[in-house]
Amino acid sequence: MVLVYHQQMEEKIGLGGGCHWCTEGVFQSLIGVAQVEQGWITSNGDNASPSEAIIVHFNPDVISLEVLIDIHLLTHSSASSHSMRGKYRSAFYTFDKNQLGTIKSSIDSKNQEGQGIITQILPFVSFELNKEEFLNYYQTRKEAPFCQKFISPKLEKLLVSHREFLK
Repeated sequence: MVLVYHQQMEEKIGLGGGCHWCTEGVFQSLIGVAQVEQGWITSNGDNASPSEAIIVHFNPDVISLEVLIDIHLLTHSSASSHSMRGKYRSAFYTFDKNQLGTIKSSIDSKNQEGQGIITQILPFVSFELNKEEFLNYYQTRKEAPFCQKFISPKLEKLLVSHREFLK
């Protein structure tokens, strides 16, 4: 008798919203996230310049894209414009049309509720990894003033809203 195990393939999504150190720290704290790459993502057209972002590799059998969307929108300024949006583009960078549809549906639903989400949905074009010394920023510097001021409060939000997805 041969047993066959079905294992969901790992998926990935690009996320930009604020400082990539913050975004990296948030998504590294989640179950079902296998890897977070931190650096700069480019898209196309008006968004062809690099912007701080991460690529999240995740197992959709453990944590869904919908949950990742909710967490991303919750943990950065997804409804406000500011002068640093070029460096800190609020975006989902998609790798396929299914992701595009799921994200668009989620944002549309939130906007119908009056949330005013301005986060863009963009095609992924390229990625440049940050310098080794800046990777795993929160994991290696949890007590640093920057981490305490900016990253820890985002993780505290998750304790209230998405506790079941925290490691």
